[in-house]
Amino acid sequence: MSALSQLMDLPEAEKVKRGLVHTPAEIAQQPDTWGATVELFRSKREEIRNFLSAGELTGPGASHVIVFLVGAGTSDYTGQAVSHLLRKHWRCEVIAVPSTDLLTQMDELILTGRKYLWISFSRSGDSSEGVAVLARAREKYPDIYHIVISCNPHGRMLREGSGNPKTLGICMIDEANDRGLAMTSSFSNMVIFAQCMAHIASLETYESVLGKLVAAGKSLLPRAADCAAALAKQGYKKAFFVGSGPLRAVAKESALKVLELTAGKTLTMTESALGLRHGPMAALDDQTLFVCFLSSDKRVQGYERDLLREIGAKKIAKRRVVVGGSDLATDSYAEDYLSPASVSGIADEYRAPVDVMFGQLLGLFSSIQWNLMPDSPSPDGVINRVVQDVNIYS
Repeated sequence: MSALSQLMDLPEAEKVKRGLVHTPAEIAQQPDTWGATVELFRSKREEIRNFLSAGELTGPGASHVIVFLVGAGTSDYTGQAVSHLLRKHWRCEVIAVPSTDLLTQMDELILTGRKYLWISFSRSGDSSEGVAVLARAREKYPDIYHIVISCNPHGRMLREGSGNPKTLGICMIDEANDRGLAMTSSFSNMVIFAQCMAHIASLETYESVLGKLVAAGKSLLPRAADCAAALAKQGYKKAFFVGSGPLRAVAKESALKVLELTAGKTLTMTESALGLRHGPMAALDDQTLFVCFLSSDKRVQGYERDLLREIGAKKIAKRRVVVGGSDLATDSYAEDYLSPASVSGIADEYRAPVDVMFGQLLGLFSSIQWNLMPDSPSPDGVINRVVQDVNIYS
């Protein structure tokens, strides 16, 4: 029985007492929910196609459309995780832009005379900034088309766009609407839905990828849980996450999960493999946990292996963990290797839903180690499940 299964098998009263009712189960359920998200997309496929066609966002001239992937925090990292894939398949400019940046700098970020599609991601659909940025965009830039993807059917972002011909609202499956503070199932399922959107013209080609993701996720979960539980017991006060290209978003989300779930008691940082040497390496020391989401691209992997070797030689990390890769257990670049049995052949731009589970699990077990309640790990209310009460200035 894995460390994660043991948490899920606790008596209900103990789960309530320790704040473990939602978060372990929401992490564990993920591979089993991704197929339902693909079926949801399949049911919405024609509606999305018709919306894109009505806005002349596909077909001749669509290469001039600028797509903004909009969200805050984890929802922003959702966009970052899929921007490469959408750009590759849609053959247009796709940029992940935080909604927090759009709220303060919208006029600077919008180019006059260009056609825009905003795809907004939000678990709750109720955050003050997310609601405000869409309202301001509709008022000031009414020609922008919007697709709003949210996990909460009652959220304002979905409700206030209803009936607007330039807004298409999509509510995710109920399992994706995490009840705990940390976004876990909501992140991976919104990423899966966006991957489907990248393959809207050829969904069948995505199904084989999905099968590999589900198998890889189920393979990774128990081993990642045991590894994360063992690492958490060592009480790291710093954790550094590295990923390149699309996996940079996984590193960011993993760092956020550990930071959120430990109420900041474990400090986290993130960088790309090549960016680390340009200053941030100064944060590493012999008490740091270093996690590398290793690229499937052999060329990129070469840079990452060099970095792992250098960190080991300089003794500036207490332990190195590699997530991904299929042939690394024989080298000496890390102390722990987590490579799902079915990861072979999965390109980096698809890996986020699987790889991020290690970051989620590390956050969960670190939270327990700090004697916090993972479902609500911020005892002083510094952070909340939904960001609200932000003053909006016109």
